[in-house]
Amino acid sequence: MLYIIQTTLTLGFVYSLVALALFISYRILDIADLTTDGCYVLGMAVSVTAAYYGHPIFGIFLAIIAGMAAGYCTAFLQTRMGVPSILAGIVTNTGLYTINLMVMGWSSNVALLKKETIFMLFKHLGIGGPWMDLAIVAVIVIGCMALLRYFLSTRLGLSIRATGDNKDMVAASSINPRFTITVGLVIANALTGLCGALVGQLQKSADINAGTGIVVIGLACLIIGETVMNGKKNMTRNILACLIGNIIYRFIYAIILQTRLIPIDFLKLVTALIVALAIASPSLKENFSLYARRRKESL
Repeated sequence: MLYIIQTTLTLGFVYSLVALALFISYRILDIADLTTDGCYVLGMAVSVTAAYYGHPIFGIFLAIIAGMAAGYCTAFLQTRMGVPSILAGIVTNTGLYTINLMVMGWSSNVALLKKETIFMLFKHLGIGGPWMDLAIVAVIVIGCMALLRYFLSTRLGLSIRATGDNKDMVAASSINPRFTITVGLVIANALTGLCGALVGQLQKSADINAGTGIVVIGLACLIIGETVMNGKKNMTRNILACLIGNIIYRFIYAIILQTRLIPIDFLKLVTALIVALAIASPSLKENFSLYARRRKESL
């Protein structure tokens, strides 16, 4: 039971980086960035490949840089070439499939058998015991959340937030929306690349299909967190919602796997239902409130 809790919390923390990335692109910039699936695998491929050749720590930083490059490509297509945001993400995501294969040596998967990872390096120090993986991930994620919160309160961060609210107003205020969109997407995909890097070294493998559906699950976790942390919205609560939503989702997933109330063959279907309900929950809540109010008025 303790192992399940440790694993669930660890995955909840690490995957909250994807929710943070989607919070920047989807909530702040109001852009449907579909680069996430390919960028997640890119970060994983770069990190695992670097660790395979004996550079696990350097691989984390390379994954972040690779994610930034992917985000810049999407932003370039959107802001400089006039490609709609959804199509720009699809184009970049499609191209990343070949890039990811190239990074992994034209293999569909890479395994770190008897190779060092950042988690193994810290375990060798004998600090933290069985909670070491969670401690490392928690420190990295909380650090990213704190830095993001600070950045969004700076002049550039406020400009990015304003771009998502009203691009025309930002342009009229002598702020280049192309630049703010580019910075926003670069930061978002850097977080996605970091998530893939940590998951790759945590699981000691990289797979070309690992990112399938990650954007939908990340968005669902974001909405779950926002639904749970309802009330007065502010930037700190919104950022924390990314973490809370992921932890809740991972616990639901763990309960389904452990209780075996639902056959494993139906797991993908159950996941799809959870994601659909999470995304539709704000609308369902609003419709239910409207129905209850009308029913009360008719009595």
